[in-house]
Amino acid sequence: MKGICVRSEIRPLKKVLLHRPGRELLNLTPDRLPELLFDDIPFLKVAQQEHDAFAQILRDNGAEVVYLEDLMAEVLALHPELTEPFLYQWLTEGNVKTRRWQDKLYDYLRANFEGKALVEKTMEGITLRELPHLAAYSLQDMIAPPDDLIVDPMPNLYFTRDPFASVGTGVLLHRMHFPTRCRETIYADYIFRYHPDFEGRVTRYYDRSYHASIEGGDVLNLTEDTLAIGISERTSPDGIEAAARNLFCDPNAKIRTVLAFAIPACRAFMHLDTVFTQIDRDKYTIHPAIIGPLTVYEMTPGDDPEELRIRRIDSDLETILARYTGVDKVKLIKCGGDDLIAAAREQWNDGSNTLCIAPGKIVVYQRNDITNAILRDEGIQVLEMPSAELSRGRGGPRCMSMPLIRAD
Repeated sequence: MKGICVRSEIRPLKKVLLHRPGRELLNLTPDRLPELLFDDIPFLKVAQQEHDAFAQILRDNGAEVVYLEDLMAEVLALHPELTEPFLYQWLTEGNVKTRRWQDKLYDYLRANFEGKALVEKTMEGITLRELPHLAAYSLQDMIAPPDDLIVDPMPNLYFTRDPFASVGTGVLLHRMHFPTRCRETIYADYIFRYHPDFEGRVTRYYDRSYHASIEGGDVLNLTEDTLAIGISERTSPDGIEAAARNLFCDPNAKIRTVLAFAIPACRAFMHLDTVFTQIDRDKYTIHPAIIGPLTVYEMTPGDDPEELRIRRIDSDLETILARYTGVDKVKLIKCGGDDLIAAAREQWNDGSNTLCIAPGKIVVYQRNDITNAILRDEGIQVLEMPSAELSRGRGGPRCMSMPLIRAD
């Protein structure tokens, strides 16, 4: 299966992109957790076991699983001439600005790593201790601790949902909000340009070079022609407007309505998919705090290709979702039910961040047992995955997966 085809949140999942957590998690330290957007340090060995179980659930239910690190390694194997520009771009965006240091680090990487190991090394980062032959290269080296990171790790990579979003047969390739995540989109940029599964097949409706931020957790394919995007801590109104214009200007794109949902700009409401996710044609899991009046902006094409018609809608989530998905009524299933303590605890552990792999069939974290029991009572087929360590990154099954193809 080649290219991209995603027009729904619930149609059967056929192909999905993951990243298996790697040694980048070993370069997390307590003093840098806030900067690297983690609240705790996952135990890598167990996190990998949990992630492997997640991937197996997806395979057992008919999805082809591909890995970010494998696709990027395949690009460099097919196009070895890209290795040099890729590494220098990675170094520059990794805040190595001096050409002599870029050259030294480039030589170190090429001499010690190749293939998939090279790609994984770029995800892991580089410490000064790894470069003993450069110990007296500059005054900074002599005064810096040997475990100082020369190039930071990318521990958030296992949340593959955020660097881009699949929309129809194209993608939004994002500019990430926090500096620590901006390099994550480099891999997708190369993969969509040069990998044989995607080269020449994928239209870009947003690009990482744009000035405004968007992240994939804020993008939901409600229907073939309606896209929901959250105005959140990490996605700006400017970014949403630019994406909407590009979608509306493409005659091959089916999206004719973009709904911009205003949600609180805070970590608890990090992305729109931590507020609600679709799990069946007429059912959604939700953060209990979102119940009540919402502010939503409807964007549709204007008479001029560059013009947007923008209309503010003040309504409740039930009414909005029913109206724009064409059902008589929707059922909102609260994370934790009516137990406020359980709701707060299980929302913290991404109880409403579910991955729908077919209508009424979802993957969830095992630890959210109260929410999972409620979902079963509502007739939803619940597939539980272990999550003691993965959940420390504050992202659930939807965050950890990027659908590439759903049944069309």
